[in-house]
Amino acid sequence: MDERAALALLDRELDPVGDDAAVVDDLVVTTDMLHERTDFPPGTTRYTAGWRAVGASLSDVAAMGAEATAAVAAYAAPEFDPEELLAFVRGASDVCERVGAEYVGGDLDGHEEFTVATTAFGRARDPLFRSGARAGDIVCVTGTLGRSAAALTLFERAAEDETPPAEADRALERANELFRFVPRIDAGLALASRATAAMDSSDGLARSLHQLGEASGCGFAIDSEAIPVDDALDELTTGEGGARERATTFGEDFELVATVPDDALADARAATDVPLTPIGSVVDPEDGITIDGRDLEDRGYTHG
Repeated sequence: MDERAALALLDRELDPVGDDAAVVDDLVVTTDMLHERTDFPPGTTRYTAGWRAVGASLSDVAAMGAEATAAVAAYAAPEFDPEELLAFVRGASDVCERVGAEYVGGDLDGHEEFTVATTAFGRARDPLFRSGARAGDIVCVTGTLGRSAAALTLFERAAEDETPPAEADRALERANELFRFVPRIDAGLALASRATAAMDSSDGLARSLHQLGEASGCGFAIDSEAIPVDDALDELTTGEGGARERATTFGEDFELVATVPDDALADARAATDVPLTPIGSVVDPEDGITIDGRDLEDRGYTHG
């Protein structure tokens, strides 16, 4: 059973599930687990790991249109290296500070593989869900897509035997920088009163659209040329259309994918603190999920 099948099983067992976070009496709570083998490429610093792990949970809070309040992390590793542990905590604290939240501690445990479990909390009186999109709404994304794909390319380049040491060091520095994304808390708060549905793009744009379509009972018509591709991915990708394809399917970017009524779009774009790019429209469910008139395959990041 893969991750998606496991989630489908739990969807039948638990109610409610399916959004980026749970909401209990205006409290928004979410949890994530990341592993060295699948989530932190060789060369990822512990500072970046702390930032990225906690940031992933804060991104779920953002997708709910909530104010971020706090985060905790359980840190497990084969041994507790003092420099690595302090770097992790500093990264976790810094990403929280960046979005107005607090890092308030967690737990330590021994484990055969570096593993992190994070939980973030927020507050939302009127949270955003995945289930409100309606035909005629405009599909938008925050920021750019492809930062994580670009980072992985640089991590891989640094690990190649033929890469000179100085070049490898520069590649790792840039890769870690790209891996440290800013959770879109401010944008989520701005969208809370303007969007009809939202989620983060951690599984990739294509998969996010399929998840939104399932939750809202709708389809989408996407224009590939409108998708905002990160400059770093453009620079590192060869072949026509390759960067846009990776930006659409790779995932792990932690931007927001939202649907906004046409008459609220200008206000939403003015209110968000980062670019909010229209990339298509919500259509009737029988029209399916398409890109440039062709079926958009349900492809994206799967935790394995």
